[in-house]
Order: sequence, then C-alpha cells, then structure tokens
Amino acid sequence: MTVPALPTAPTTAQIREQFLHFFESKGHLRLASHSTIAPDPTTLFTVAGMQPFKAQFMGAPARFEGAEGIHKRVTTAQKCLRVGDIENVGRTLRHCSLLEMLGNFSFGDYFKRESLTWAWEFLTSPDWMALDPSRLYATIYEDDQEAYDIWTQEIGLPADHILRFGADENFWPADAPLKGPNGPCGPCSEIFYDRGPKYGDDTWAEYADTRESARFLEIWNNVFPQFDRQEPQPDGTPTLAPLPFKNIDTGMGLERIATVVQDVYDFYSNDVFAPIVARVAELSGKPYEGPQSVSHRVVAEHIRSVSMVIADGVQLSNTGRGYTVRKILRRASRHAYLLGLHEPVLHTLVPLVVEAMGSAYPELVQNQARVTAAIRSEEERFLKTLEQGTQRLDTLLSKLEKGAVLSGDEAFTLYDTYGFPVDLTKEIAEEYGIGVDEAGYAESLERAQELARAGSKYGKSELFGGGASVLDDLAPTEFVGYDELDARSRVLAVLAGGESAGHLSAGDEGTVVLDRTPFYAEGGGEVGDIGLLEWPGGEATVRDTTKTKGGVFLHTVAVVRGELKDGDDVRALVDASRQATERHHTATHLLQAALRAVLGEGVHQAGSLVAPDRLRFDFSHAAALSAEELARVELLVNRWIQADSPVNWQTMPIAQARAAGATALFGEKYGDVVRVVTVERGVPFGDHTVTSMELCGGAHVARTGEIGTFVIVSDENVAAGVRRIEALAGEAAVQWTRAQLGGAQRAAALLNTSPEGLTGRIENVQAALKASEKEVVALRRQITQLQMGGGGAAGGAAPLREIGGYRVAALKLSGIEAGELRGAADTLLEQSGADLVVIATDKGLVVKATKDAVARGAHAGQLVGKLAAAAGGKGGGRPDMAQAGIQDADAALGALDSSL
Repeated sequence: MTVPALPTAPTTAQIREQFLHFFESKGHLRLASHSTIAPDPTTLFTVAGMQPFKAQFMGAPARFEGAEGIHKRVTTAQKCLRVGDIENVGRTLRHCSLLEMLGNFSFGDYFKRESLTWAWEFLTSPDWMALDPSRLYATIYEDDQEAYDIWTQEIGLPADHILRFGADENFWPADAPLKGPNGPCGPCSEIFYDRGPKYGDDTWAEYADTRESARFLEIWNNVFPQFDRQEPQPDGTPTLAPLPFKNIDTGMGLERIATVVQDVYDFYSNDVFAPIVARVAELSGKPYEGPQSVSHRVVAEHIRSVSMVIADGVQLSNTGRGYTVRKILRRASRHAYLLGLHEPVLHTLVPLVVEAMGSAYPELVQNQARVTAAIRSEEERFLKTLEQGTQRLDTLLSKLEKGAVLSGDEAFTLYDTYGFPVDLTKEIAEEYGIGVDEAGYAESLERAQELARAGSKYGKSELFGGGASVLDDLAPTEFVGYDELDARSRVLAVLAGGESAGHLSAGDEGTVVLDRTPFYAEGGGEVGDIGLLEWPGGEATVRDTTKTKGGVFLHTVAVVRGELKDGDDVRALVDASRQATERHHTATHLLQAALRAVLGEGVHQAGSLVAPDRLRFDFSHAAALSAEELARVELLVNRWIQADSPVNWQTMPIAQARAAGATALFGEKYGDVVRVVTVERGVPFGDHTVTSMELCGGAHVARTGEIGTFVIVSDENVAAGVRRIEALAGEAAVQWTRAQLGGAQRAAALLNTSPEGLTGRIENVQAALKASEKEVVALRRQITQLQMGGGGAAGGAAPLREIGGYRVAALKLSGIEAGELRGAADTLLEQSGADLVVIATDKGLVVKATKDAVARGAHAGQLVGKLAAAAGGKGGGRPDMAQAGIQDADAALGALDSSL
C-alpha cells in the first residue's frame, strides 16, 4: 500500500487520514464516524471511540453495514461529545467538549504486542508521524509485566521512560479490581510525549508524584480488556477471570497529537481552532493573549461542538440532548457577550468549522444552512434572556447597601436561570460597591454538576455496567400495538436511575421492560405512547415509551399504588390519545404526497413530529408557499379524507419497496425487510392521480376517513432551503378552526364591522396609523434639529473641544428615540468637523468616530463602555461606532474628559 506524502507540518485533516491509512495497511476495516448521538441508551451522546462497537466487544459477530463478511479489526476517527466538566472548557488549554478520537480496535484478534508496536511505529516512523523516540514515555498498570516486557525488550523503550501506576490510573474501568463494576475490564498503557523545557521544568520522575504536567502530554491510550471482573471472594480478594477472547480498544486524541506534531502551544493554536480564535479576536477587537483569553477559547471550542451535534440532527430544546446543546451554545454566547459582542455573531463562525472539518464529516457541509439558522435563532433568543438577567441583577443589587455581599445562591440562580456568567455578575456588582459570595456560588455550581453527572454517564465503565448489562441480556420486545391497545404482559426488568432495581413502590419512578407491549416507542417522528400498567393491587402511569438500538422497549413509569416487581404479570393499556396520534401520522403521509404533487418531486422530508395534538413536517423547498399553494395542499389532503380510503401495511424486502416507489421518512432506520404503509386509493389532481406509499414503522388509522378533517396552521422558514408546516387533524383541527372564527368575530365587534368586512376595516386603520406615524417622525426630526442647532438649555449646537488629542463634539438631546441616535450622530459628525461625536439621552448613548480618528487609535466601543459605566448602563461596539443603554445622560457626558 502506497503511503501518502506527509508534509513537514501536517494539518489536522492530514493526521487523521494518516492514522486511518496506517491501520488500513495493518488489515483494519475503516469505518465512518458514528453520529454524536449515542448508539445506545446508556448516554445521551457518543462519549468514546469504542461505544459504537459495544456489541462486538461483548461477543457479537463483527459484521458492519456496507462491508461483507466478518471484520475483527476496525479503525475509526470518532467524534465524541463529553460535557461532564464543561466548565473547564476554555479555562484550561486542554479541555474540549468535542473530541476526535482516533482508534484501532480488535475483537478477539490481536492483543498487546501488536497494539503497542503499531502505536510505536505510527508515532516514530519517518513515513508516518516521525516523532523523536527519545521524547516518548509510557505508563503501565503496576502488575502488567507483559506490557513492560514488550516496551523494554521488543520496542526498546528505556526503563526510566516507564512509570507503573495502580488501578486508579492504569486500569479500565478505573479501580475495577476492587470496586467493580462486574464485567469486561483490563489494564492499559498510556503514551506520553515530552514537549520540552519551554513548557515546564518538571521531570518524568516528578510526574509520578504530581500526575499533572504541561510538559508531558498524554497522546495515546492502549486498553487491554482481558478479564471478566466477578463478585469478590468472601475475604474481599478481587475475582478476575480471563475473558474467552481478548480485545483491543485504543484511543488517540486528534487534538493532542496535532498539538505535538504541529509544535504549537495548545489545542487552540492548531490549524482547526486558530482561524476561529483569530476571527473571534477580529470581531471583538480584543486580541487573543494566550492562557488568560478564556472567552476566545470558549467561543471557538463550543461553536465547533455545537455545529457538529446540530448537523447530526439534534434540535435545541429544554430536555435531553437538545437541552445540553443549548447550554453549550448559551455558554459560548455568554463569553461572546463578555468580549463586547452584543449582537448575534456565533452563526458567522460556522463556515470556518465546515471548512476545517467538512471533508471528514460531510454532514457538516450538507447541513450547514440548517446549523447556521439554528444557532442564529438561539443567539437572538438568548441575548434577550441575557438582558433579562441584567435587569434581575440590577434589582437585586439596588436592594443591597454598599459593602454588602450578593449571596452565592442568587449568583448561581442568575447563571442557571438567565445564563448570566458569574464574571459578569462580579463586574456589575463591583460598580455598585457590592461583593459576590464566590464560595457559595461554587458550592451551588458543584451541587448542580453532581446532579448532572448523576443523570448522565460518560465513562467507559458505565457503558457496560449497571442497567445496560440487564438490557443486553434481554431479547427484543414483541410489539403488538398495531392491533392491540390492551394487552397482557410480563415484567422482565425494573430499573431506577439507569440501574437494575428489581422493584418500584408507590411514589417511585423508573423504567420497566415488558416481554410484549402495545405501547409504541418513539421513532420516525412519532412520539412514544402513554397509558397505564395495572396488576392486582397496583397501578402505574406510563409517561413515555422509547426503545434501545437492540429493540428493547423502555417504559418510563410512575407507580401510583402497590409494588411493581420483576416477573409480575400486568395489564398494559395504551391511552386514548394514541388515536389522535394515528390521525396525525397518516395525515403526515398524505401531506407529503400532496406537497410533492403541488410543489414538485424536489420536495423531500427533512424532519417531522407526530403527536396527539399536532403534526410538524419539515421539507426541502426554497420559497414560502403562496396562499393558493397552501390551499391546494390542504384541499388535496381533505379529498383523501373524504374518499375514506383503506390504509394498509405489509412487510417486504427493502429493494422491492423502493422499486415500488415507496419513500422513506426522515430519521427512520431500515433493515433488509421493511414495513410499507399504503393508502389504497389515490386522489385525482390535474391530469393524474396522487398516491401515498411510505416506509414507516409508525401507527396509523385503518381508513383515511378516521382522520376527520385537516387544516394547515402555519408555514415558516426554519433554515436555508427548508420549510416547516404545522397542521392539525381531527378534533384538534375542529377546535382550532372554531377558535380562529371566534377570534375573527371578536375582532370584528371591536371595530364595529362584520367578519366579512374585517379586512377592509383593518386596512383603513393601518392607513390612518401610518399617516400619524409619519407626522410623529417629522415632529421628532424637527425637535432634534432645533436642539442641535438652536442653542438654549435643551442642548444647542455642540462646541468642539480638544480631549486626548481628538476634536470632540458632545451633545445632550431629549425627545428622541434610541433608534434615531445614529442618524443624529451622523449629522453632527458631518456638520461639526469633529473626530469624535457623543450624543446622549436619558435612555441611550452613541459614539461615532471618523476613519482618521480610528486610524490614530480612537475606539468608539471602548469609549462608550466607559461613559455608559458612569451613567448606570453598559454597551460596546466597533471602533467607528458604538451604542449603549444608560440611565443618566449628564453623568455620561460628565465622564468624557476622564475617558479619553
């Protein structure tokens, strides 16, 4: 196999390719990265390179989609998201929330010798990374003589380059021999690189004591799962039985090896992050100054991770994955705000992420427009929230005496509820002469983080332990809910907090697995069913239903009375809301067919939600639908309903289904045999008949007439080239229509007209309002002109003054709206011949500077920040123009002499 040429300072993309190519040359199958969305229910996100191969590590045949036969050697570059210590991202030079983990894996094939010698070859060979062997070091588990002998006798690593650590450091899972969990485990060997004395004067021997070093950087971890940890013996001695076959799981952080190979100071100086950091510095006007520039790093790192996860299909929300991603994005937005960026800017950084990583992760390129739109929308929403936090803080501080201390709980509430950073809280409180209880804040934050860690598992040990192992032992759940909504079932497992619990009592919440279930599990856009479990002497509400990748249905329950135990026989009853969900799901299929008929075959689904109360359908289309197009789509769906056509489903090979013209629903995973839902009779449209045939595992009505009626509620743009229709079916559609008619009748009564005459009356009112607004604008313009040129106490023409080497014109105005300040400043700058102009009202402040003044060092953004601080406000902006909200115009203008 020919080795691609490697440049002297390879890019991150080239290093990634080199790694994958190297292990292909060693007989490994290269697989694409799994989504950042976790492949199993043990975590929200993919947190380790080995996670997509959990089944293979546990003994399942190593078969992979798109590859024929068995492959016991695999290599990947896996994108991982870890947020357990998100607060450290940006504050250190090594923490990232998004990691690219380069890995090579063996499923019962090669073991330690190959793993270590290949790692050494890749790192040191002139054909690959060409690192200096004398600068490489290793750690091993204290009892792993086999690894020590391979390092010293076969590879030739000097003995003084090797450290032995206990199970807390060099065993996976950490401390497994004594503390568990039971299951696969084994020692590991980490590889370190000595970056030299410019990064620290510590020695390798000293690292044994400190376990911390900026000089010695860990770049690769070789994990050797070779034992089955079982229950300890009565005297506490660990029981480590040999596994029937041994595996290899390695991980090399791409960000770490890039830092070493490119010989840059930290992660944020490599070729992926440096352009983003530079752009942040350019936008903010604040240069990146290394370790102290926390906000630059937070913005750069978080925009990369958020872009990747949204491209994988996660939508921002208040629950689950969407909530986590929203928290990351809001943290980035807070730090942009701290840099003086008070307008949405994060979305403008997305192209830099796509440019750096799009070649390896094409989903970034394909979804760039959607990612950009989602980030911008959230930025705009959050910046408003941040303003609310400012108001809340001002209220709290105004109630405290000078010298008092704001409680840590209040500071944390500002952070947790309003997304208000504690640094900004401290800065504003200082202006009031008030301190902040930072220790109390830290305690509140730690409590919240502990709760977050308890609810979301990140380590590899949890991928195999606890509730996950229970689920792995279970066969796929038999789903009977297409035909039965009331079924007899047996409880196979009861879990609480992700761990096997065995039973739940009244008042407890947990997860229940049944052998057979009528509850539909969330998937294909359709929400999971709710309902009841009943047994003699007991009852539990089913609040949601999901399923694992292996087809095990998970029922989220709350026990109302009695005790629910493993092995109990229960009656499972699906809530009547399923019927409404079925109406909306079948209506979704008809809506897609109608859209393709009206708008053309270029319409493709881009997402959906099917719930009892509504349906949401995202689809590819460049322009807003006209009123006529919406009416035609709505009419076509209702014709189907009126035709009362049978809705049938059958299973068939996927090739046969596609050949028959069946289309797939977004987000659905398909096997070799698929379920096809067909509306038996088409409806006429123009000179042809429109039909509906979809690959779908969801629940549907038996006949279209059961839908009742269909109404489109809204059509909106959600991303470039993607639109969203929300619609209602059945009783929900009737109720909405009745509400709209009632609203029209009330509005007509208020305007003394009939619903039929409402449009004409509104047009007359709007015309009168516009005429009045023009008169108001003209009057305000006259007032402003009089104040700027007419003298007197109100303001008068602004005299030129020399301040700090600049000619400055300053003016106080009244009766002017904040939006008109800029225009007034333009006029004053043009008429006065000043280098800088300052105009203030009791609500706003604007500073403008000429190009020449900016070239000589003037900065409107910095000046407006100082003036606003003196006037009880905050603001910032560009060197040539900046604006702020203030409370005291006289105080702002009074601070001018001392601010330049």
